[in-house]
Amino acid sequence: MINITHKEFLQELSKQTPYDFCDYSDNSIQRRIHRIIQESGLNLNELLAKATADADFVERLVNDITVNTTELFRNQDVWEYLYTNVMPKLKSKKNINVWHAGCSTGQEVYSNLILLNELDMLDKANVVASDINNWVVKTAKDGEYPFRFNAQYIDTYNQLMSKIKPNANPFEYYFDIDKESDKMKAKNFLTDIPKFVKHDLVAEEMPFYQKFDIIFCRNVLIYFNPELQVKIVRKFFDKLYDNGVLILGSHEGLHGFVKTHFVKNGMVYTKNKTFHLTYK
Repeated sequence: MINITHKEFLQELSKQTPYDFCDYSDNSIQRRIHRIIQESGLNLNELLAKATADADFVERLVNDITVNTTELFRNQDVWEYLYTNVMPKLKSKKNINVWHAGCSTGQEVYSNLILLNELDMLDKANVVASDINNWVVKTAKDGEYPFRFNAQYIDTYNQLMSKIKPNANPFEYYFDIDKESDKMKAKNFLTDIPKFVKHDLVAEEMPFYQKFDIIFCRNVLIYFNPELQVKIVRKFFDKLYDNGVLILGSHEGLHGFVKTHFVKNGMVYTKNKTFHLTYK
């Protein structure tokens, strides 16, 4: 049997499973597939055959292909800008709709909820979070993380709050910490708020009917090719209220026609015009 190419593998995978990685960045996806081949000892034909026959293996494959890294209050300047310039403008609203697209293990979701609480706006929060990966969605919903690996979050939190709200609640107000068991867990009043769902941003229709004030999609677009990036951002545009904001990662940006309909401030992009962008 002639070995299939990476592109042929992805094309067949999209036909045989619910997942479509065909428009992911070539370099990124090939590196991950190469690593999977090395670790599994299977060639592309064997990987495809196993994925076709074993639904659990497909989920493990998705876990290995996707990138699942996030941090609490990553890029502090973003959170400072949201706290100072974006969230206060939403105080008059009855509900504040937020979507975390590609939420990974959820630390970003809890960062957002903490800021809303410090602004006395948590009761207005309508937060949804989605990811293609079943495992990270479950982890995000539980809100539990290894303490030793994430202990630096306490310093990050304290540094941020010293700038924006010196009299903020202590970190332990939001997380239960058990050093002996190496666990830190978000308090129930935080974990009870978000609705976490499994969702493929590329292959599936948008899972939410409402529009959003804030959409987070950080370090997701970087793994897509330029055409797919534009397609996804157009979807975000249509899901944002006028003057709603889209937050991207530090190495991401907007391209093409849609770029002209956002005002950029660092990693925060504000929808600045009433304009409908059609997409396929």
